[in-house]
Amino acid sequence: MSKKVRVRFAPSPTGGLHLGGVRTVLYNYLFARKHKGEFILRIEDTDQKRFVAGAEEYITNCLKWCGLEPDESPEKGGSYAPYRQSERKEPYHKYAKQLVHEGHAYYAFDTPEELEAMRSELKTDTNPSPQYDHYTRTYMRNSLSLPAEEVQALMEQGTPYAIRIKVPENETVNLYDMIHGEVNFDTNLLDDKVLLKADGMPTYHLAVVVDDYLMKISHVFRGEEWLPSAPVHVLLWRYLGWEDDMPQWVHLPLIMGPDGKKLSKRHGNSYGFPIFAMNWTDPRSNEFTEGFKERGFLPGAFINILALLGWSNESGKEILSLTELIENFDVKRVHSSGAIFDFEKAKWFNHQYIIQTDANTLTPLVKPYMQAKGVQVDDGYLFNVVALIKERCMLLSDFWEQGHYFFKTPETIDMPAIQDKWTEPKRNFFQAWLAMLPTLN
Repeated sequence: MSKKVRVRFAPSPTGGLHLGGVRTVLYNYLFARKHKGEFILRIEDTDQKRFVAGAEEYITNCLKWCGLEPDESPEKGGSYAPYRQSERKEPYHKYAKQLVHEGHAYYAFDTPEELEAMRSELKTDTNPSPQYDHYTRTYMRNSLSLPAEEVQALMEQGTPYAIRIKVPENETVNLYDMIHGEVNFDTNLLDDKVLLKADGMPTYHLAVVVDDYLMKISHVFRGEEWLPSAPVHVLLWRYLGWEDDMPQWVHLPLIMGPDGKKLSKRHGNSYGFPIFAMNWTDPRSNEFTEGFKERGFLPGAFINILALLGWSNESGKEILSLTELIENFDVKRVHSSGAIFDFEKAKWFNHQYIIQTDANTLTPLVKPYMQAKGVQVDDGYLFNVVALIKERCMLLSDFWEQGHYFFKTPETIDMPAIQDKWTEPKRNFFQAWLAMLPTLN
């Protein structure tokens, strides 16, 4: 590597941490560790309308459970805290104004009603979502279409405005992605993205570029759903004079459900498996979504599963510790196509980890599942049970089902009623077996 590896995971605090998000964390982490670099967490909370209380703490707890904690914090000498974009407004304003001054962005005074009217007027069957682009900006209310004195008057009156990037016409934006190779974009198909909103908050497009530059990010690992936004980001790197410092791009393939569509909560509900790392309850709707941790997965098994969803280990070995994942990880072996999540295979991985984990380690992990059933048990006794039945358990939650009879008196069996249903061969078998019992040592 020509420069120090620095990568980041930059989630929005809007809800539970999806499998795809954890895999993005994992690939960032593995790449950083493999190349003796640094991994940071940056909370992208500039969209205050979508902000969900408790989501940031939930994200950091998930990373801690997975063993994928970041390397640095903006706070010195205290407890860990991630970087937060909402606390970094000054540089975003500075660079947005620079872009306007240098002709690469402009002030847009359009009201929500005017924007809606434009979209309604231009909407057709072939263009259901008209954009604010090189064509529409010529007749909307902005500093490119209005006389300079009118723009000045609007600014002095305190008229709300957004700042939009001025995407050039008739150009091709090229970028090299470490998974997808050369990717080209026609600027005539791009819209003039908002960079700074009327409320003074930056959008993702501006904030991500400014932060990646100031934090010296060397590689950007993110989901391929962000690939259509990449040309706008490349333009911003160029317009701000930072093109030589632009990170290398790594757009990760999607994780798919059993039906071949992008994995979502709908899949979890339909097929009965978690899609979040840990339990999450949305404070707005009180909707509960189960997590892999609470279903009974070990963190090592969980990240082992995710590592192989889109990446192939050269040795072909499937069970890999975190240390082995770091040693073997290679971006060149990340697939460009989506990976289908198989819950039965995931449980198999977890089963292997349970078998390999000693009973001393498993006992405190199993105990909460027993307590949830109302069982108060001696740790030494539970240790013996765990050691005896762990090879029969796929999940930590299976220990109750497989070993409840060690803690609960079996219900009385009505043997006469059962015997009445026996066939003659079955009756003869049990009579012979009973006769043989006294002879056994």
